[in-house]
Amino acid sequence: MATERQGGKGIDRRTLLIGGGAGLGLIVAWAVWPRSYRPNLSVREGETAFGAWLKIATDGQVTVAIPQCEYGQGVFTTLPQLIADELGADWRTVGVEQAPLNPIYANSLAAAELFPGVVPDQLRRTHAVRTALMLTGGSTSMRSFEAPLRRAGAAARAMLCQAAARRWGIDWRACATAGGFVIHGQQRLRFGELAADAAGESVPRDLPLREGETARLAGEPLPRLDAPAKVDGSANFAADIRLPGMVFAAIRQGPVGTRRLVGADEAAASRVPGMLHVVKNERWIAAVANNWWAASRALDALKPRFEVTARLDSATIQAALDAALDGPGSRIVHEGDLAPVFRGARVVTAEYRAGVALHAAVEPMTATALWEDGRLRLWLPTQAPGLARGAVARLLGIGEGSVTIHPVFAGGSFGQNLEHQAAEQAALIARELGKPVQLSWSRGETMIHDRVRAPAAARMSARLGGNGAVAGWLAKIAAPSSGHELARRLMAGDSAIGAGLAIAGTGDPAAVEGARPPYRIPNLAIDHHPADIGLPTGYWRGGAHGVTAFFTESFIDELAHVAEIEAFSFRIAMLGGEPRLARCLSTVTSLGGWQGGTAGSGQGLACHAFRGSYIAVMAEASVGDDQRVQVDRLVAAVDCGRVVNPDVVQQQIEGGLIFGLAAATGATTGFTDNMAEARRFSDLGLPRLADTPDIMVELVASEADPGGVSELAVPPVAPAIANALFAATGVRLRQLPLIPGGE
Repeated sequence: MATERQGGKGIDRRTLLIGGGAGLGLIVAWAVWPRSYRPNLSVREGETAFGAWLKIATDGQVTVAIPQCEYGQGVFTTLPQLIADELGADWRTVGVEQAPLNPIYANSLAAAELFPGVVPDQLRRTHAVRTALMLTGGSTSMRSFEAPLRRAGAAARAMLCQAAARRWGIDWRACATAGGFVIHGQQRLRFGELAADAAGESVPRDLPLREGETARLAGEPLPRLDAPAKVDGSANFAADIRLPGMVFAAIRQGPVGTRRLVGADEAAASRVPGMLHVVKNERWIAAVANNWWAASRALDALKPRFEVTARLDSATIQAALDAALDGPGSRIVHEGDLAPVFRGARVVTAEYRAGVALHAAVEPMTATALWEDGRLRLWLPTQAPGLARGAVARLLGIGEGSVTIHPVFAGGSFGQNLEHQAAEQAALIARELGKPVQLSWSRGETMIHDRVRAPAAARMSARLGGNGAVAGWLAKIAAPSSGHELARRLMAGDSAIGAGLAIAGTGDPAAVEGARPPYRIPNLAIDHHPADIGLPTGYWRGGAHGVTAFFTESFIDELAHVAEIEAFSFRIAMLGGEPRLARCLSTVTSLGGWQGGTAGSGQGLACHAFRGSYIAVMAEASVGDDQRVQVDRLVAAVDCGRVVNPDVVQQQIEGGLIFGLAAATGATTGFTDNMAEARRFSDLGLPRLADTPDIMVELVASEADPGGVSELAVPPVAPAIANALFAATGVRLRQLPLIPGGE
């Protein structure tokens, strides 16, 4: 992946200043920056580039450049499918490659989803482009890139038609494309025959997009482009990289709050066969050997000792949440006037909690580094290649142009690969040794030092009106300021981010994202109570929605019981402003055979509006004789707008339901002596194949713009299960994970 940022002349790299209100200084400082950028796709012999997004070879092969990280969510299929559809390509000739770093591929929507409120809205696009902020996250790939990919496909189609029309002596608008050919009546020319000539044509000012329903690829369940390589083993992950003379490193990092490394038994480590080097840092130590197993054994022999500055355990985390919840908060959402609604009224209240959640991706943190002649090359799975490059360059004291990032497939991620600790560590080790190094964290190290989903506590209050509807709603949520923390950590070298955070204040919208109920409630408020828990937190699949949806949809269920209104009817009566969500809710109850959630039924409902998409989930659950939660069935109805590939959407919804099930029943850890207690998958209580419920997913037809899918199914699963357990047992579980008898 090329790393040089392309731009116009005279880029002004002056320090960005804030002044005169929300971001005025940024607007002034950026006024002199370039407004257009040149594509920097690499072109092989026989290939012709059409802008920044695709290339066509003389043999007809169409290669699409994708700026997003493929970690199983299907972007290496759905995004090329958009271009192929507009182009009129033959899917059998379509391939994909990772796009180079370039401002053209900036994802400002992901920046808004991951770091809400950090950069003023009016500057968000400008900031993302001018910092080449390439990001994969927040279910933004389709939402961000559908339009530019369709335009790219349409532009290439028009240019191919123009080239063919010149040969035939006709108006290019009389031409069509299908199956990799330009067609006019009985005349046909392959894309490959025309590509070189077509590249010299101009893009029409009024670019027509394809119309009609025949010979379309969009909406079809086309086979995934990444599947064959993953099946036959030819797909490259970071741990698959092999370089001449490469050595292997294992690492041990100090517990949370480490001040410094104070000692290690290097003599014992040197006796391990295959052991080569020890590399030390204030907060970690690495053993390097001619194979990773030897490095891991040498690391155990080192028995490193660290000095820590403060105590951290499960009790201190809970105490910090309690203190925050009882302390002052910042109002993030305020609609109507709660004071007169609550004054002297009977108010229903409940408190909820959610523990930390680990990413638990199949692939541990890994990076391969090569230091040569003052330049660094890195092979790593990354959701933020530009941020990783910048962090490593700052750490090594070299220019970003001296760092090349080679993104590879990621084995899952769920937000884990937004982080770049492994890249920084591998870079330092490679520079010190002067050899190519592959660093792999152990499973235990990946869990102990995971940047977890933040724990949270919520104090919910509501008043019911005379008709049973919710007249007033107040949610006080104590949680770390994870969005601000993530922005500071990932974009430490970005002065605009530092300035934006200084303006943002103490409340963090990311910490309470998703807490605003989708229902029509005339008076509501949501407060964030920042909690300093002493534990690094990060982005986890779905962000805060995973906990806020649990709080909201569980509390809605409680209110329905207080109002003595059946749970579906209670919700649907307040969804007048959300017809798409109401349709999902109606569909799932019909499809799932909803019996009203009566006592003993074991049925529960939850719904959520998220990233431009809508979902409702019905769960059937019970508590077994062993006091374990048993989920027998999950039914989901989904409206995610126009569907590009229904098979990929189905896969993501099914995977999200299982992920949500894991979060509802496990995926957490306690903390002792500043370290996570979970070290293996078996410590997390993850669902196994025998625990997998019967799953049914219905995609609701919609012509709305595409919404996010990869995270959509995660938030409503836990409250649907919790509500089902209440219907089954009469006991309300208000803490994640759901542990009967645990409260």
